[in-house]
Amino acid sequence: MGKGENPRLQMARILVIDDSNFMRRIERQFLESAGHEVEDWMPLSAMEIPERLVANPVDLIITDLNMPGVNGMTVAKLAMKSAPDIPVVVLTALRNTEIEAQLAKFKVRRVLHKPISEEDLQAAINEILGT
Repeated sequence: MGKGENPRLQMARILVIDDSNFMRRIERQFLESAGHEVEDWMPLSAMEIPERLVANPVDLIITDLNMPGVNGMTVAKLAMKSAPDIPVVVLTALRNTEIEAQLAKFKVRRVLHKPISEEDLQAAINEILGT
């Protein structure tokens, strides 16, 4: 980064995985307003995840924990195996230290508890991506 550049202006490519269309729209709005390029997606099966991450790499994955079919734990596990350099952030309404310990085994960089503010999400992204 050059002298005088604003680190908040550095764009990251972020993949948002959430089963709620509403939450994906809100997250997309937050992230795009901060200058990031955002893709949102809901995999139909776990088998789609490795192929998607290899074919279309991103800088960061933000996923909900509790989703039917493919949950955030599965997303984190498969991301660690197929694209270990892509950090993962998990969003959840649950406060469970056992689940958070399991997520840490899959190299989840942050667990953010809902409701989450735009500022908290951006602070986590800045911390993880070093911007």
